[in-house]
Amino acid sequence: MISEELLLSHKAKLVNYRSNETIFTEGDTAKFYFQVQRGSVKMFNLNENGKEFVQGIFYDGDSFGEPPLFGAFKYPASAEAAEDSSVFKLSKAMLFELLKSNFNTHLKFTATLSNRLAYKAMILKEMSVHPPEHRILTLVDHLKKKYGGDTLFQIDLTRQQIADLTGLRVETVIRAFKQLESEGEIEIIKRKIYR
Repeated sequence: MISEELLLSHKAKLVNYRSNETIFTEGDTAKFYFQVQRGSVKMFNLNENGKEFVQGIFYDGDSFGEPPLFGAFKYPASAEAAEDSSVFKLSKAMLFELLKSNFNTHLKFTATLSNRLAYKAMILKEMSVHPPEHRILTLVDHLKKKYGGDTLFQIDLTRQQIADLTGLRVETVIRAFKQLESEGEIEIIKRKIYR
């Protein structure tokens, strides 16, 4: 989202995280802007039974955890590296300085946050009123639009990750994929999902 050159010129540090290493915890005070250089990061909540609900997965170039920097509230979710990852870490004060002095970056940043709000509203609607197959297709189509384009798109998420992102059980996701395949909505080739 923000160019590496701009981040580094504003004193961002590149931090390496091992797979499953915590970056921040729900309830922590937000002090830094984070942007994935390489790898992936998941933001999630745990319920009282330890079940994970994934708020989002962020890949190369994606930022995460920004709203608390602007709203002065604690992190509403935890973040951890989903695989070995390198993440830019920039202080809140330097982020604000960067945005003040780079209007085009500020506009791009605002557009990204707006798109995330739209995604959250879409997912909340899906989870509250639609059956599993519809929820899954909405998620898959969102990922295809964001990362895949117009060709046959491979979903690089596990069935567990899809369950975590849609609030479903893994067994439900597996049954829904079989139903979607029989309806011609997706293809399953060597255990990989395509749309």
